[in-house]
Amino acid sequence: MYPELKLFIAGAWRSAVSDIPVINPATEEEIGRLPCASISDLDDALEAAVAGFRLWSRTSPRQRADTILRAAALIRERQEEIAQAITLEHGKPLPQARLEVIRGAEFFEWDAGEAMRAYGRVIPAARGHKFSVHHQPIGVVAAFSPWNFPMSQPARKIAGALASGCSIILKAAEETPAGAVHIVKAFEDAGLPAGVLNLVFGNPAEISGHLIPQDPVRLVAFTGSTAVGRHLTTFAAGHMTSVLMELGGHAPVIVCEDTDVQTAAQSGAVRKMRNAGQVCTSPTRFFVNEDIFDQYSEAFVARAAATVVGNGMDAGVEMGPLANDRRVPALTELVEDARAKGAIVATGGAASGNRGYFFEPTVLLNVPDNARIMQEEPFGPVAVVNPVASLDAAIAEANAVPFGLAGYGFTNRADYIDRMIDEVEVGNLSINTLEASMPETPFGGVKSSGTGREGGTEGLENYMTVKNVWHASEIS
Repeated sequence: MYPELKLFIAGAWRSAVSDIPVINPATEEEIGRLPCASISDLDDALEAAVAGFRLWSRTSPRQRADTILRAAALIRERQEEIAQAITLEHGKPLPQARLEVIRGAEFFEWDAGEAMRAYGRVIPAARGHKFSVHHQPIGVVAAFSPWNFPMSQPARKIAGALASGCSIILKAAEETPAGAVHIVKAFEDAGLPAGVLNLVFGNPAEISGHLIPQDPVRLVAFTGSTAVGRHLTTFAAGHMTSVLMELGGHAPVIVCEDTDVQTAAQSGAVRKMRNAGQVCTSPTRFFVNEDIFDQYSEAFVARAAATVVGNGMDAGVEMGPLANDRRVPALTELVEDARAKGAIVATGGAASGNRGYFFEPTVLLNVPDNARIMQEEPFGPVAVVNPVASLDAAIAEANAVPFGLAGYGFTNRADYIDRMIDEVEVGNLSINTLEASMPETPFGGVKSSGTGREGGTEGLENYMTVKNVWHASEIS
């Protein structure tokens, strides 16, 4: 079920001289060869995107929406084929991969509707004059998507660009390329004009370094680490190129004394291990009122320890391997640092198995503030559960990191909810649920977690410019 991997430039699939292996993280076996774009390939993609923008930007919103919806329907039809490819390359359980495919289709369906709702406005003016505001596509988009969600992350970028009337060059992740390949196939079959959507793979620094300075590139859309996002933002600023940055998180969970302890603990442990914790919105730092801490932590640890770990293709598996071999030593270092500084490793804490990039579901209790994991996003199946004396203390701990992507709270008190809404420094706050976003809601961070929003009615704003028109009836 794994697709042949190629570049897609100017409406045609092409191979490349240089290629690299794609590895199944559950078996460490090679499942494909990924072509790496040359500078010549990138120049061809840019030329194609310029031509594609001229055509697509002049295509009516209704026609753009119809094409996007046809592609979304094809993605839904091909759900099983795409999901199996994602599980093979990423490792996530097949049911989670199936849900991700549908989520990707939903991003396209929402933004297709937004393409027809990007309204301007008329501003009252003196007689003989008209002021009008027009939203127009920004131009060619250079987009970079990460490996943790092979389908839905490329979908967010492509959906926003195409709905707005932009053309796009997508550099998808080398570790997990199949989702992007399937999206492009769907748009090819849906009749998207050549050059509007181009797909490349290769050395990230080389691709960003070549594309971002090019004058036709008017927006850099990136999802990934804060460190890389800062670099790209600085680089783009040198060329006055706009950016859309969805960067790292370190999501806090505030658990108040009035909540349903067992339900909150069970849901927290399950969600922490989803996608092996490789989610920028993954709940990671749990701050639990001290009156319920023992009860909560006991239930949380028990459910985390019971997580069924294995090959994502196997029935009943709840958590697959980490997506690449780099994550195993990174997590080991964070756990050992916390242990050395006094944290309790209540369950897990180490790599597991003789084959594949597996790491045990891990819960750390009573982690001191000077432990690295209190400031560094683990991006893996490791949870921190600490007691706090009050809501004041919990909010202070929640805000004590440079990140602000997602945050969560569990309480039934209206005053607590109001305080969290007002005081927790995140772009996405969820109360009594660990869902962070939907296609119809804006998604993005504050502080070092990025700038701009994807999804919701705000999702097309970065992909468009605002033009004010002053029309005088007579020459004055």
